Amino acid sequence: MNRVVHPIEQESYRRLRARLDTSHFPPLSRAVVERVVHSAADLEYASDLVMDEGELAKAHAALHAGAPVVVDVEMVAAGITRRDTVCRLKDAESGPGLTRSAHAVRLAYEQVGPGALWVIGNAPTALEELLTLDAAPVLVIGLPVGFVGAVESKAALRGSGLPAVSNVSEKGGSAVASAALNALLYHPVPQPDSQSEETS
Repeated sequence: MNRVVHPIEQESYRRLRARLDTSHFPPLSRAVVERVVHSAADLEYASDLVMDEGELAKAHAALHAGAPVVVDVEMVAAGITRRDTVCRLKDAESGPGLTRSAHAVRLAYEQVGPGALWVIGNAPTALEELLTLDAAPVLVIGLPVGFVGAVESKAALRGSGLPAVSNVSEKGGSAVASAALNALLYHPVPQPDSQSEETS
């Protein structure tokens, strides 16, 4: 993706890297860490985030091949630039034992099927519902925020074995969830020539 970076953003990243050494992270993990830290101005995310570089690489390839992106709320959608997303919250209804956010996840899965990237930054119940489905996600960015259910839902995500980006603490939110997706969206796609040169 060709993207013009504003000088203010360039300076912001320069200052971030002056205060936080991210050089030990592999490329995609570093991109996610830096963009999440940048979005929240919170250096603690560098040690709070949990992810796997191999899973990120597969998600990066799928994202750039056109895999659908599902979000739990419109605030997450608003933060994801240059990519259409699916959000079914407006169509969802709460019911006994089912929140609107959870119902929206069911509706979204009915729409997109397996192989999507799921970005959850608001509702722990949305993440909990996703884990009950056979959604076969390419990646789950599970960064819901809050003091009730957020830590537990993210721990359950890590325990599920699904490819994921999560964090350990109560922190999270729409801005950091969309930032994690944008990190993959903005990261360059390897060119065939460079791949052949690396393997030769």
